[in-house]
Amino acid sequence: MKTPQLPQAGPEELFYAAYDEPVDRVDYDFGLSRRSFVKVLGAGLLIAAVVPAVAQEEGRGGRRGGFGGSGPRNLAARIHLGKDGSITVLTGKVEGGQGARTELSQAAAEELGVPVKTLQMLMADTDSVPDDGGTFGSMSTPRTVPAIRRGAAAARNLLTEFAAQQWKVDRSTVTMRDGKIFDAAGKQSLTYADLASSDDAARQFEQAIPSDVELTPLKDWKVLGVPTPRPNARDIVTGAHKYPSDIARPGMLYAKILRAPSFDAKLTSVDISSAKAMPDVVVVQDDQFIGVAASNSSLAETALGKISDTAKWDAPPQPSSDDLFDYLQKNAVVPDNPFAADLAGAKTVRQTYHVPYIQHAPLEPRAAVAEWTDGKLTVWTATQNPFAVCSELARAFHLPTGSVRVVVPDFGGGFGGKHSGECAVEAARLAKAAGKPVSLRWSREEEFTWAYFRPAAVIQAETSLDAQGKLATWHFININSGQQAVDTPYTVGKKDCHYVASKPPLRHGSYRGLAATANNFAREVFMDEVAALAGTDPLAFRLAHLDNDRLRAVLQKAADEFDWSTRVKKKSPDVGIGLACGTEKGSYVAACVEVQIDSQANKIKVSNICQAFECGKILNPANLLSQVQGAIVMGLGAALREEVQFENGSITTISFRKYQVPRFDDVPELNIHLLDRPDLASAGAGETPIIAIAPAVANAIFQATGKSVRSLPIRLEA
Repeated sequence: MKTPQLPQAGPEELFYAAYDEPVDRVDYDFGLSRRSFVKVLGAGLLIAAVVPAVAQEEGRGGRRGGFGGSGPRNLAARIHLGKDGSITVLTGKVEGGQGARTELSQAAAEELGVPVKTLQMLMADTDSVPDDGGTFGSMSTPRTVPAIRRGAAAARNLLTEFAAQQWKVDRSTVTMRDGKIFDAAGKQSLTYADLASSDDAARQFEQAIPSDVELTPLKDWKVLGVPTPRPNARDIVTGAHKYPSDIARPGMLYAKILRAPSFDAKLTSVDISSAKAMPDVVVVQDDQFIGVAASNSSLAETALGKISDTAKWDAPPQPSSDDLFDYLQKNAVVPDNPFAADLAGAKTVRQTYHVPYIQHAPLEPRAAVAEWTDGKLTVWTATQNPFAVCSELARAFHLPTGSVRVVVPDFGGGFGGKHSGECAVEAARLAKAAGKPVSLRWSREEEFTWAYFRPAAVIQAETSLDAQGKLATWHFININSGQQAVDTPYTVGKKDCHYVASKPPLRHGSYRGLAATANNFAREVFMDEVAALAGTDPLAFRLAHLDNDRLRAVLQKAADEFDWSTRVKKKSPDVGIGLACGTEKGSYVAACVEVQIDSQANKIKVSNICQAFECGKILNPANLLSQVQGAIVMGLGAALREEVQFENGSITTISFRKYQVPRFDDVPELNIHLLDRPDLASAGAGETPIIAIAPAVANAIFQATGKSVRSLPIRLEA
């Protein structure tokens, strides 16, 4: 988490060391070579940023694609300098719309002393780039940005030293300007292309990057810290960019997969003969896996229909969404409140909160193109964890990881939902049988049924107040969804906060903010209920229990900009205001919300959101604003409408008509305040801005109606 020239974040470092993302993988059991890589990049220099050898071997030979990744190996590249003057930066991170390509390009450009537009960023090609870990956990900013800066700074230092040796001057007399090194008189200059053409420099580029390489001080930043547009924005807008769904290979077939009618249903019999008899159709049956590949998607659909008509299934009874929360609670061992003795005679509040399964709802469903060549498998797909998917494919086909290449083009959204590689494995299985490249594009129904969901939760909270109206005890239990933000940021006398597992009826996994969305919802709604018991304003009650200066700062900023103290006194019919705050992954957020309630139609309209957000030093203000705006809108969906509904193990919300995400009409007036903290290390910002929205909306409804909201999505009582 350390960023040189900025203070170390400290406590978050321990969090990152132990952090990982929950992924419920489908365990199926069934690329660019080094020469091609050099052909693509051209002759030039590679400089490797490495970690200790033991960590490298664990990353490459063992578990790949973990939180931090193994980093570049001694011979792997971080920076490529072409003799033609081209500069290519290499990273295992992916671009799924969150802006990583821009931010990492800024980091390299800052240290190399060149404009962002002169760089090329090669991302997420497992044959060509270092394993920087998965793109999740808001870690690209605190971990990968510093790593890329170190690699670029080392390249800059080599150019400086090269120039000093060529001119036989002290290196302190040369200066960097516009990507060139100039002598003291400004009459001679050398470029990175000159360095790439030097045999002596080439040998120097074989060394590892020092961990203590000097980085550009904050006061001298020219590229970082300023709004920077996406390098490939024009290609995206004009349609020139090829998403995973757009990848095409010569002779490619199109695939469809036979899906079960419900979770845990087993195929007992099927007749594939009529489909196999069809011209230009390949059929694969491998235990429970059945798929078809054909020369066009319509033909593949027809072939799959012939198979589906004959399939018989054994579908055991499964829970339904109507009894989800009872089911989760019955299948968990919930600890008792250890402070029960302290409750006697005290003012107490005990409540239970419910959070449903929800979709990630990416605009681009899962897609993959698989191709086998001379025993090596190459897959183009959308995943947030290319090296882990590479290992997943290797396990499925019993291959060494060196025989599998995963390429991840910039793709259409993930939000924590694209860690696993089931689509890639399915495409690869059919491509192996067909002897041709195969494209598999999940339908919206498949994405909404067979991708994993944000975990559902039952959350129990109980607290007591002392004679001064302060929190004396705090007992908080999350059932099923996870431990992120389960601890309270508020000062209490005694606290007991835990996550306990249950038996999830659906496939679940990572989501934007993970369990922090559920835990923050329950805690912040609970805080308003406790404040009401104490007879205290919700803002004042929180501030009285907050010692964390950063969380206090965003809460106070949001309240001031929203004019909370004035608006809370103006009670209007069918209008409510609410607030919430929280912290996760080293960043801090607070939101104030106004809602309008149509009592006759039983509808809620969020009319205004004022949010303050702080994540240390801001690296790209424009992209950060986009992240916060996107998180707010996504949070509104989870608050007001989104819920996965299912009956006896079968998903019923299988389309955007039945599963409604926010529309343009749902977007309220947004008043966003980004607190820039140059004195603090930069933290990630892709997740935390979402966690205050649902509880702030719920608390606004509580303020308007006097009825607390304890379940999502929010539904007004008739």
